[in-house]
Amino acid sequence: MTSPSTTDLSRPPLTVLSEEEELFRSAVAELAQSEVAPRVRAMEEAGKVDPELTAKFFELGLMGIELPEQYGGAGGSLMMVTLAVEELSKVDASAAIQVDVQNTLVNYPLHRYGNDEQRARMLPRMTADTIGAYALSEPGSGSDAFGLATRAEQAEGGWTLNGSKAWITNGGEASVFVVFANTRPDMGYKGITAFIVEKGMPGFTVGKKEDKLGIRASSTTSLHFEQVFVPDANVLGAVGTGYKIAIETLNEGRIGIGAQMLGVAQGALNAATAYLKERKQFGKALAEFQGIQFQVAQAATELEAARLMVYNAARLKDAGRDIAREGAMAKLYASQMCERVTSLCVELFGGYGYTREYPVEKFYRDAKIGTIYEGTSNMQLQTIAKAVLK
Repeated sequence: MTSPSTTDLSRPPLTVLSEEEELFRSAVAELAQSEVAPRVRAMEEAGKVDPELTAKFFELGLMGIELPEQYGGAGGSLMMVTLAVEELSKVDASAAIQVDVQNTLVNYPLHRYGNDEQRARMLPRMTADTIGAYALSEPGSGSDAFGLATRAEQAEGGWTLNGSKAWITNGGEASVFVVFANTRPDMGYKGITAFIVEKGMPGFTVGKKEDKLGIRASSTTSLHFEQVFVPDANVLGAVGTGYKIAIETLNEGRIGIGAQMLGVAQGALNAATAYLKERKQFGKALAEFQGIQFQVAQAATELEAARLMVYNAARLKDAGRDIAREGAMAKLYASQMCERVTSLCVELFGGYGYTREYPVEKFYRDAKIGTIYEGTSNMQLQTIAKAVLK
């Protein structure tokens, strides 16, 4: 048997998009079907995104969607990043997260907090051929993101970094890293500072690639810093303001994760509905049974509700609004919805859903990470509760 298509290019989201956004969404959907889909199985087995595919992402402007044209970017919006990540995730969440991290966790802070010299030096690289990564988490500091053990001590002309980072997405391919370290441990989170660390700096090494349940083609690595000298020119923002940079960057990043979960859930549901129409039991297609119809209707409704939340948060961010609450809500609900929908889709395939012959088992595995990275569901609940109860 062959796997049914996981992307229906003829059916745009129910949410209203501008003409420019719809054209962009359609273009990314076509790219996902023509260039990503044929590579999914090989990338999954190799545990690596095809470098030729990454090159196409750069060539087509997907690695610098929000950046101004003067830096080689597309001059787009977070909404366009959201659409791109969603469409790519309908086919492969690993390819999508490479694009997502580049845009929301690397390009955003470099452009938002970098000075003119840093923007001119770094951003053209990020839109041309350089992959970036965001390094906040540590082996002993996950949800407690500001309990950092990585230290930065002032030296002549710069800073010396010592410590380790963990769970770094894009770590295996990245050449530029936004790294957070504490310059004044006695001041707690107020001592955290952001640094631009580049591959090849003496003492900086990339550790092992994690062997993961899902998004297996996406590299997740550790980083190690042993007396790594970082010049003053690579301090991102003011010393001691790293906590603000980290929080605001993650607020944007959570929209990207929400979009990833939309795509994964939609990809699984697309595959399931195609299967339900062709699979016959008791003399008729599974899609004709009311019990099946009601389950699919419930899943589609939850998916659309999540899409509205994610799109709304992206719109608010593009309008210059604070989205700490809306971003947390969108990420929380989209990731929870994705787990439910992909689990249902595995069941709808019956025994076939538990095999690699059909795509739903991969969507199911890829869904789990949404409730964990860029803030666990419990951390999202905490953020939401603070906003509601303040």
